[in-house]
Amino acid sequence: MTTVPRAATDPDPADVAEERLRRWRLVLGGDAADGTGCALSGQDSAMDGALTALYGKGDRPQSGRDRAAGLGASAPSVARWLGDIRTYFPSSVVQVMQRDAIDRLGLSALLLEPEMLAAVEADVHLVGTLLSLNKVMPETTKETARAVVRRVVEDLEKRLATRTRATLAGALDRSARVARPRHHDIDWNRTIAANLKHYLPEYGTVVPERLVGYGRASRSVKKDVVLCIDQSGSMAASVVYASVFGAVLASMRSISTRLVVFDTAVVDLTDQLDDPVDVLFGTQLGGGTDINRALAYCQSQITRPAETVVVLISDLYEGGIRDEMLKRVAAMKASGVQFVALLALSDEGAPAYDREHAAALAALGAPAFACTPDLFPEVMAAAIEKRPIPVPDTE
Repeated sequence: MTTVPRAATDPDPADVAEERLRRWRLVLGGDAADGTGCALSGQDSAMDGALTALYGKGDRPQSGRDRAAGLGASAPSVARWLGDIRTYFPSSVVQVMQRDAIDRLGLSALLLEPEMLAAVEADVHLVGTLLSLNKVMPETTKETARAVVRRVVEDLEKRLATRTRATLAGALDRSARVARPRHHDIDWNRTIAANLKHYLPEYGTVVPERLVGYGRASRSVKKDVVLCIDQSGSMAASVVYASVFGAVLASMRSISTRLVVFDTAVVDLTDQLDDPVDVLFGTQLGGGTDINRALAYCQSQITRPAETVVVLISDLYEGGIRDEMLKRVAAMKASGVQFVALLALSDEGAPAYDREHAAALAALGAPAFACTPDLFPEVMAAAIEKRPIPVPDTE
């Protein structure tokens, strides 16, 4: 039997086993029954302490190998902990741990202190938490909170704006067809489809008796877009993304954008779209939901139904008049409005939503689905061009 020598670059099996044991020790937390027999020191011990403070077992005092929640209720200890996790873990992990700390240990109130806000890793979920605290936030904290929110918003705009503008600009041009296009403006796919009856089998070609072309760019408003956003507490991340996209759409001259937020009341924030941070601080997360009232307002603002796209962003838990809500959607669609219902606009995965209402909208020909920020430009492009909406496969 021939033994194949281990390559110099291959990891030592003993090292692999030791690393695996170390990771399990950090995951299990060192309980006496973890069975690893692995002791931690140095940075590993500090990492374990940060994890112990958050994911401890109940309210027992921390001693020896027992884990217990240990952040305490003071800003200094939490600030130190935030500094620790930013030292030991990557940004994506830090954001998850911050979110868990707010949920598990009730630290929302501590975010009202400017020193705390300066220490956190800003992300969409933190923005949602800050917006929910907006009404109880002292003036000394609001300036810091706005700076944190602006940092997140600017990062989102950098990531989303260029692709959104490019995708929608192309859709707008394609949606404006011309009958006598120049050669470089011909839409060959639609031209061939329109002339299939003129196919000559003996020549294996289609005679294009009617040309279909792209419309040339224009400074005139081609489409009206209405974003109707549910600002109930469960929709926090969606409110953040929708506000950013609203500002991006408003920056395009060929799109007239209206942004409406609602709970049991309706607020039109269109005049603040030049600054999405103002939009976000104009929202009031929490409260009830009256979709019917919000759609009634949006319907009253529509002047060009055939050129209008209405995007309802809501989990569809309606507190208003359900039948009236559905009648309004049906009426808008009958008038030529393109209507899309997004159950969420976020990266948070499958949302909770009212399945009965979603099915009722689908029966009216209004797709209702959760949408990621990366998919949103394609959804809007399809709505603008009046082609099937790219509903993601949830199977």
